[in-house]
Amino acid sequence: MRILHTSDWHVGKVLKGQNREEEHKQVLAEVIAIAEREEPDLVLVSGDLYDSAAPTPASTRLVTRALSALRRTGAEVVAIGGNHDNGPALDALRPWAEAAGITVRGSVSANPDDLRITGDGWQLVAIPFLSQRYAIRAAEMYELTAAETQQTYADHLARLIARLSQTFDQPGLVNLLTAHLTVVGASTGGGEREAHTVMGYAVPATVFPANAHYVALGHLHRTQQVIGPCPVRYCGSPLAIDFGEEENVCGVSIVDVSPDKAARVRDVPVTSAKVLRTVRGTLEQLSKVNLPEAWLRVFVRETPRAGLREDVQDMLPNALEVRIDPDMVPDRKSTQAQRQGRTPRQLFGDYLDSRGTPEDGVRDLFDQLYDEVSSTQ
Repeated sequence: MRILHTSDWHVGKVLKGQNREEEHKQVLAEVIAIAEREEPDLVLVSGDLYDSAAPTPASTRLVTRALSALRRTGAEVVAIGGNHDNGPALDALRPWAEAAGITVRGSVSANPDDLRITGDGWQLVAIPFLSQRYAIRAAEMYELTAAETQQTYADHLARLIARLSQTFDQPGLVNLLTAHLTVVGASTGGGEREAHTVMGYAVPATVFPANAHYVALGHLHRTQQVIGPCPVRYCGSPLAIDFGEEENVCGVSIVDVSPDKAARVRDVPVTSAKVLRTVRGTLEQLSKVNLPEAWLRVFVRETPRAGLREDVQDMLPNALEVRIDPDMVPDRKSTQAQRQGRTPRQLFGDYLDSRGTPEDGVRDLFDQLYDEVSSTQ
Protein backbone atom coordinates (compact mmCIF):
# COMPACT_ATOMS: atom_id res chain seq x y z
CA MET A 1 0.00 0.00 0.00
CA ARG A 2 1.03 3.62 -0.43
CA ILE A 3 0.64 6.30 2.25
CA LEU A 4 0.85 10.08 1.96
CA HIS A 5 1.98 11.42 5.33
CA THR A 6 1.46 15.12 6.03
CA SER A 7 1.20 17.15 9.21
CA ASP A 8 1.35 20.54 10.91
CA TRP A 9 -0.57 22.61 8.38
CA HIS A 10 -1.19 25.38 10.94
CA VAL A 11 -3.95 26.93 8.84
CA GLY A 12 -4.76 30.39 10.18
CA LYS A 13 -1.16 31.21 11.06
CA VAL A 14 -0.37 34.93 11.17
CA LEU A 15 3.35 35.69 10.90
CA LYS A 16 4.37 39.02 12.43
CA GLY A 17 0.98 40.46 11.45
CA GLN A 18 1.03 38.93 7.95
CA ASN A 19 -2.00 36.78 7.13
CA ARG A 20 -0.91 33.67 5.22
CA GLU A 21 -4.29 32.41 4.03
CA GLU A 22 -3.39 32.64 0.33
CA GLU A 23 -0.15 30.76 0.94
CA HIS A 24 -2.03 28.04 2.77
CA LYS A 25 -4.47 27.71 -0.12
CA GLN A 26 -1.57 27.26 -2.55
CA VAL A 27 0.27 24.84 -0.25
CA LEU A 28 -2.75 22.61 0.34
CA ALA A 29 -3.57 22.70 -3.38
CA GLU A 30 -0.05 21.42 -4.01
CA VAL A 31 -0.47 18.66 -1.41
CA ILE A 32 -3.72 17.63 -3.13
CA ALA A 33 -1.94 17.63 -6.51
CA ILE A 34 0.75 15.36 -5.07
CA ALA A 35 -1.95 13.00 -3.83
CA GLU A 36 -3.57 12.95 -7.27
CA ARG A 37 -0.23 12.14 -8.87
CA GLU A 38 1.00 9.59 -6.31
CA GLU A 39 -2.38 7.86 -5.86
CA PRO A 40 -1.95 6.85 -2.19
CA ASP A 41 -4.28 4.34 -0.57
CA LEU A 42 -4.20 6.31 2.69
CA VAL A 43 -3.55 9.93 3.65
CA LEU A 44 -2.47 10.55 7.24
CA VAL A 45 -2.67 14.08 8.67
CA SER A 46 -0.78 13.88 11.97
CA GLY A 47 -2.17 16.86 13.84
CA ASP A 48 -2.10 20.67 14.01
CA LEU A 49 -4.46 21.21 11.13
CA TYR A 50 -5.06 24.66 12.61
CA ASP A 51 -2.77 27.17 14.25
CA SER A 52 -5.38 28.15 16.82
CA ALA A 53 -7.84 26.31 19.03
CA ALA A 54 -10.43 28.86 17.85
CA PRO A 55 -10.01 28.86 14.06
CA THR A 56 -11.81 31.39 11.92
CA PRO A 57 -14.61 30.31 9.58
CA ALA A 58 -12.21 30.86 6.66
CA SER A 59 -9.67 28.51 8.23
CA THR A 60 -12.31 25.86 8.93
CA ARG A 61 -13.56 26.11 5.36
CA LEU A 62 -10.02 25.71 3.98
CA VAL A 63 -9.24 22.65 6.12
CA THR A 64 -12.52 20.86 5.45
CA ARG A 65 -12.26 21.51 1.73
CA ALA A 66 -8.67 20.22 1.69
CA LEU A 67 -9.65 17.02 3.53
CA SER A 68 -12.57 16.52 1.14
CA ALA A 69 -10.34 17.04 -1.90
CA LEU A 70 -7.84 14.50 -0.56
CA ARG A 71 -10.68 12.03 -0.10
CA ARG A 72 -11.81 12.59 -3.69
CA THR A 73 -8.45 11.32 -4.91
CA GLY A 74 -9.67 7.88 -3.86
CA ALA A 75 -7.52 7.65 -0.73
CA GLU A 76 -8.77 6.91 2.74
CA VAL A 77 -8.13 10.02 4.88
CA VAL A 78 -7.38 10.01 8.61
CA ALA A 79 -6.69 13.24 10.54
CA ILE A 80 -5.86 13.59 14.25
CA GLY A 81 -5.79 16.59 16.57
CA GLY A 82 -2.57 18.30 17.59
CA ASN A 83 -1.66 20.58 20.48
CA HIS A 84 -2.74 23.67 18.50
CA ASP A 85 -6.09 22.13 17.62
CA ASN A 86 -9.24 22.09 19.70
CA GLY A 87 -9.70 18.33 20.08
CA PRO A 88 -13.37 18.37 21.13
CA ALA A 89 -14.17 20.81 18.33
CA LEU A 90 -12.56 18.45 15.82
CA ASP A 91 -14.56 15.58 17.26
CA ALA A 92 -17.69 17.66 16.74
CA LEU A 93 -16.93 17.54 13.01
CA ARG A 94 -17.03 13.74 12.98
CA PRO A 95 -20.63 13.45 11.65
CA TRP A 96 -19.66 15.60 8.68
CA ALA A 97 -16.37 13.73 8.26
CA GLU A 98 -17.99 10.31 8.37
CA ALA A 99 -20.57 11.39 5.80
CA ALA A 100 -17.67 12.51 3.59
CA GLY A 101 -15.76 9.26 4.14
CA ILE A 102 -13.10 10.95 6.28
CA THR A 103 -11.91 9.75 9.68
CA VAL A 104 -11.22 12.41 12.32
CA ARG A 105 -9.97 11.81 15.85
CA GLY A 106 -9.62 15.07 17.73
CA SER A 107 -8.98 13.79 21.24
CA VAL A 108 -8.43 10.61 23.23
CA SER A 109 -11.76 9.04 24.10
CA ALA A 110 -12.89 6.65 26.80
CA ASN A 111 -13.29 3.84 24.27
CA PRO A 112 -9.97 2.31 23.15
CA ASP A 113 -11.57 0.87 20.03
CA ASP A 114 -12.34 4.43 18.94
CA LEU A 115 -8.62 4.98 18.34
CA ARG A 116 -8.26 1.80 16.29
CA ILE A 117 -9.06 2.27 12.62
CA THR A 118 -9.04 -0.46 10.00
CA GLY A 119 -8.96 -0.46 6.24
CA ASP A 120 -8.36 -2.81 3.33
CA GLY A 121 -5.26 -4.70 4.44
CA TRP A 122 -4.19 -2.26 7.13
CA GLN A 123 -4.92 -1.24 10.70
CA LEU A 124 -4.07 2.05 12.36
CA VAL A 125 -3.70 3.29 15.92
CA ALA A 126 -4.49 7.03 15.92
CA ILE A 127 -3.41 8.99 19.01
CA PRO A 128 -4.24 12.72 19.06
CA PHE A 129 -2.17 15.06 21.21
CA LEU A 130 -2.59 14.16 24.85
CA SER A 131 -1.96 16.95 27.32
CA GLN A 132 0.14 16.01 30.31
CA ARG A 133 -2.56 17.11 32.72
CA TYR A 134 -5.02 14.71 31.09
CA ALA A 135 -2.63 11.79 30.74
CA ILE A 136 -3.49 10.25 34.09
CA ARG A 137 -7.22 10.63 33.46
CA ALA A 138 -6.84 8.97 30.06
CA ALA A 139 -4.71 6.23 31.56
CA GLU A 140 -7.37 5.51 34.16
CA MET A 141 -9.92 5.12 31.37
CA TYR A 142 -7.93 2.19 30.11
CA GLU A 143 -8.11 0.48 33.51
CA LEU A 144 -4.50 0.97 34.52
CA THR A 145 -3.54 0.31 38.11
CA ALA A 146 -2.97 3.07 40.66
CA ALA A 147 0.77 2.38 40.56
CA GLU A 148 0.80 2.77 36.79
CA THR A 149 -1.03 6.09 36.91
CA GLN A 150 1.69 7.47 39.17
CA GLN A 151 4.35 7.03 36.50
CA THR A 152 5.54 9.69 34.10
CA TYR A 153 3.87 11.07 31.02
CA ALA A 154 6.08 8.85 28.87
CA ASP A 155 5.06 5.78 30.83
CA HIS A 156 1.40 6.60 30.30
CA LEU A 157 1.89 6.97 26.56
CA ALA A 158 3.85 3.72 26.42
CA ARG A 159 1.06 1.83 28.19
CA LEU A 160 -1.64 3.39 26.05
CA ILE A 161 0.21 2.54 22.87
CA ALA A 162 0.89 -1.01 24.07
CA ARG A 163 -2.78 -1.48 24.86
CA LEU A 164 -3.99 -0.06 21.57
CA SER A 165 -1.48 -2.00 19.45
CA GLN A 166 -2.33 -5.43 20.89
CA THR A 167 -3.97 -6.33 17.57
CA PHE A 168 -0.72 -5.81 15.66
CA ASP A 169 0.01 -9.53 15.94
CA GLN A 170 -2.54 -10.34 13.23
CA PRO A 171 -0.81 -11.73 10.11
CA GLY A 172 -1.18 -10.23 6.66
CA LEU A 173 -1.94 -6.66 7.75
CA VAL A 174 0.11 -3.47 7.56
CA ASN A 175 0.35 -2.10 11.11
CA LEU A 176 0.38 1.70 11.32
CA LEU A 177 0.44 4.26 14.11
CA THR A 178 0.02 8.02 13.94
CA ALA A 179 0.49 10.39 16.87
CA HIS A 180 1.19 14.02 17.67
CA LEU A 181 4.04 14.14 20.19
CA THR A 182 7.74 14.76 20.82
CA VAL A 183 10.26 11.92 20.65
CA VAL A 184 13.45 12.15 22.71
CA GLY A 185 16.43 12.97 20.50
CA ALA A 186 14.45 14.42 17.58
CA SER A 187 15.34 17.87 16.26
CA THR A 188 12.80 20.64 16.73
CA GLY A 189 12.00 22.84 13.78
CA GLY A 190 11.65 26.17 15.55
CA GLY A 191 7.92 26.69 15.29
CA GLU A 192 6.60 24.20 17.80
CA ARG A 193 4.97 25.41 20.98
CA GLU A 194 7.90 25.30 23.41
CA ALA A 195 5.84 24.21 26.42
CA HIS A 196 4.87 21.04 24.56
CA THR A 197 8.40 20.08 23.47
CA VAL A 198 10.12 20.19 26.86
CA MET A 199 11.28 16.92 28.38
CA GLY A 200 8.11 16.51 30.42
CA TYR A 201 6.28 15.96 27.13
CA ALA A 202 8.97 13.91 25.36
CA VAL A 203 8.75 10.15 25.00
CA PRO A 204 11.44 7.67 23.94
CA ALA A 205 11.03 5.94 20.59
CA THR A 206 10.86 2.65 22.47
CA VAL A 207 7.18 3.38 23.25
CA PHE A 208 6.37 2.30 19.68
CA PRO A 209 5.79 -1.41 18.98
CA ALA A 210 8.49 -3.27 17.07
CA ASN A 211 5.87 -4.87 14.83
CA ALA A 212 4.59 -1.52 13.53
CA HIS A 213 5.39 -1.13 9.84
CA TYR A 214 5.35 2.68 9.98
CA VAL A 215 4.86 5.34 12.67
CA ALA A 216 3.65 8.68 11.25
CA LEU A 217 4.37 11.53 13.64
CA GLY A 218 3.41 15.18 13.79
CA HIS A 219 4.41 18.09 16.07
CA LEU A 220 8.05 18.69 15.09
CA HIS A 221 8.25 20.69 11.89
CA ARG A 222 11.56 19.36 10.58
CA THR A 223 11.42 16.32 8.29
CA GLN A 224 13.39 13.52 9.95
CA GLN A 225 13.69 9.83 10.59
CA VAL A 226 13.84 8.84 14.25
CA ILE A 227 15.83 5.81 15.37
CA GLY A 228 13.45 3.33 16.97
CA PRO A 229 12.31 -0.30 17.03
CA CYS A 230 10.34 0.31 13.81
CA PRO A 231 10.25 2.99 11.08
CA VAL A 232 9.42 6.27 12.90
CA ARG A 233 9.19 9.52 10.98
CA TYR A 234 8.21 13.16 11.20
CA CYS A 235 7.09 14.39 7.77
CA GLY A 236 7.53 18.03 8.80
CA SER A 237 5.35 20.98 7.90
CA PRO A 238 4.49 21.79 4.26
CA LEU A 239 5.46 25.42 4.87
CA ALA A 240 7.82 27.24 7.22
CA ILE A 241 5.75 28.46 10.16
CA ASP A 242 8.18 31.07 11.50
CA PHE A 243 11.71 32.36 10.99
CA GLY A 244 13.19 29.61 13.16
CA GLU A 245 12.28 27.21 10.34
CA GLU A 246 13.78 29.03 7.37
CA GLU A 247 16.30 26.25 6.73
CA ASN A 248 13.69 23.47 6.81
CA VAL A 249 12.89 21.57 3.62
CA CYS A 250 9.08 21.60 3.47
CA GLY A 251 7.09 18.75 1.97
CA VAL A 252 5.19 15.53 2.52
CA SER A 253 6.34 11.92 2.84
CA ILE A 254 5.29 9.13 0.47
CA VAL A 255 5.52 5.71 2.09
CA ASP A 256 5.36 2.38 0.25
CA VAL A 257 4.91 -0.56 2.62
CA SER A 258 3.54 -4.10 2.69
CA PRO A 259 3.13 -6.71 5.45
CA ASP A 260 6.36 -8.48 4.44
CA LYS A 261 8.52 -5.55 3.31
CA ALA A 262 10.10 -2.62 5.16
CA ALA A 263 8.64 0.82 4.57
CA ARG A 264 10.29 2.80 1.79
CA VAL A 265 9.98 6.56 2.22
CA ARG A 266 10.34 9.37 -0.32
CA ASP A 267 10.11 13.02 0.60
CA VAL A 268 8.25 15.16 -1.93
CA PRO A 269 8.94 18.90 -1.58
CA VAL A 270 6.15 21.47 -1.34
CA THR A 271 7.29 24.82 -2.71
CA SER A 272 4.17 26.98 -3.03
CA ALA A 273 4.68 29.08 0.11
CA LYS A 274 7.01 32.04 0.28
CA VAL A 275 10.38 31.24 1.79
CA LEU A 276 11.49 32.92 5.01
CA ARG A 277 14.90 34.57 5.12
CA THR A 278 16.97 36.51 7.64
CA VAL A 279 19.21 39.30 6.31
CA ARG A 280 21.72 41.52 8.09
CA GLY A 281 23.52 44.69 7.12
CA THR A 282 23.75 48.45 7.01
CA LEU A 283 21.16 50.45 5.11
CA GLU A 284 23.52 50.55 2.14
CA GLN A 285 23.99 46.79 2.24
CA LEU A 286 20.26 46.17 2.68
CA SER A 287 19.51 48.35 -0.35
CA LYS A 288 21.19 45.64 -2.47
CA VAL A 289 19.06 42.77 -1.10
CA ASN A 290 16.95 41.25 -3.86
CA LEU A 291 14.52 38.73 -2.35
CA PRO A 292 11.11 39.89 -3.59
CA GLU A 293 9.51 36.43 -3.16
CA ALA A 294 10.51 35.95 0.49
CA TRP A 295 9.26 37.17 3.83
CA LEU A 296 12.19 38.83 5.58
CA ARG A 297 13.50 39.24 9.10
CA VAL A 298 15.98 42.10 9.07
CA PHE A 299 18.79 42.82 11.54
CA VAL A 300 19.98 46.37 10.91
CA ARG A 301 23.61 47.26 11.58
CA GLU A 302 22.93 50.93 12.29
CA THR A 303 22.83 53.10 15.36
CA PRO A 304 19.23 53.09 16.68
CA ARG A 305 17.28 56.20 15.73
CA ALA A 306 13.73 57.35 15.15
CA GLY A 307 12.42 56.35 11.74
CA LEU A 308 14.97 53.59 11.12
CA ARG A 309 12.32 50.87 10.95
CA GLU A 310 10.29 52.87 8.44
CA ASP A 311 13.39 53.43 6.28
CA VAL A 312 14.03 49.67 6.18
CA GLN A 313 10.41 48.83 5.36
CA ASP A 314 10.34 51.43 2.58
CA MET A 315 13.42 49.74 1.16
CA LEU A 316 12.20 46.17 1.77
CA PRO A 317 8.37 46.10 1.75
CA ASN A 318 8.37 42.34 2.48
CA ALA A 319 10.24 42.83 5.77
CA LEU A 320 7.92 41.51 8.49
CA GLU A 321 10.34 42.01 11.36
CA VAL A 322 13.00 44.70 11.76
CA ARG A 323 15.46 44.66 14.62
CA ILE A 324 18.72 46.27 15.56
CA ASP A 325 21.54 43.77 15.16
CA PRO A 326 22.52 42.56 18.66
CA ASP A 327 26.13 43.47 17.89
CA MET A 328 25.05 47.12 17.73
CA VAL A 329 23.50 47.08 21.21
CA PRO A 330 25.93 47.93 24.04
CA ASP A 331 26.66 45.22 26.55
CA ARG A 332 24.26 45.75 29.46
CA LYS A 333 26.76 44.95 32.21
CA SER A 334 29.40 47.32 30.86
CA THR A 335 26.76 50.00 30.35
CA GLN A 336 25.58 49.67 33.95
CA ALA A 337 29.15 50.02 35.17
CA GLN A 338 29.62 53.18 33.09
CA ARG A 339 26.42 54.69 34.54
CA GLN A 340 27.50 54.46 38.16
CA GLY A 341 28.06 57.84 39.75
CA ARG A 342 26.66 59.87 36.84
CA THR A 343 23.86 62.42 37.29
CA PRO A 344 20.50 62.15 35.49
CA ARG A 345 21.52 65.07 33.24
CA GLN A 346 24.72 63.28 32.26
CA LEU A 347 22.90 60.00 31.65
CA PHE A 348 20.34 61.72 29.43
CA GLY A 349 23.14 63.39 27.54
CA ASP A 350 24.77 59.99 26.99
CA TYR A 351 21.46 58.66 25.70
CA LEU A 352 21.11 61.51 23.21
CA ASP A 353 24.69 61.02 22.02
CA SER A 354 24.09 57.28 21.51
CA ARG A 355 21.04 58.09 19.37
CA GLY A 356 22.81 60.77 17.36
CA THR A 357 20.59 63.54 18.77
CA PRO A 358 22.91 66.24 20.15
CA GLU A 359 20.45 69.16 19.94
CA ASP A 360 20.96 71.55 22.86
CA GLY A 361 17.26 72.40 22.90
CA VAL A 362 16.37 68.86 23.90
CA ARG A 363 18.94 68.93 26.71
CA ASP A 364 17.62 72.30 27.91
CA LEU A 365 14.05 70.95 27.96
CA PHE A 366 15.19 67.93 29.99
CA ASP A 367 16.93 70.23 32.48
CA GLN A 368 13.74 72.27 32.85
CA LEU A 369 11.53 69.22 33.38
CA TYR A 370 14.01 67.62 35.74
CA ASP A 371 14.20 70.76 37.85
CA GLU A 372 10.39 70.93 38.04
CA VAL A 373 10.10 67.30 39.13
CA SER A 374 12.95 67.59 41.62
CA SER A 375 11.49 70.70 43.22
CA THR A 376 8.22 68.92 44.01
CA GLN A 377 9.85 66.04 45.89
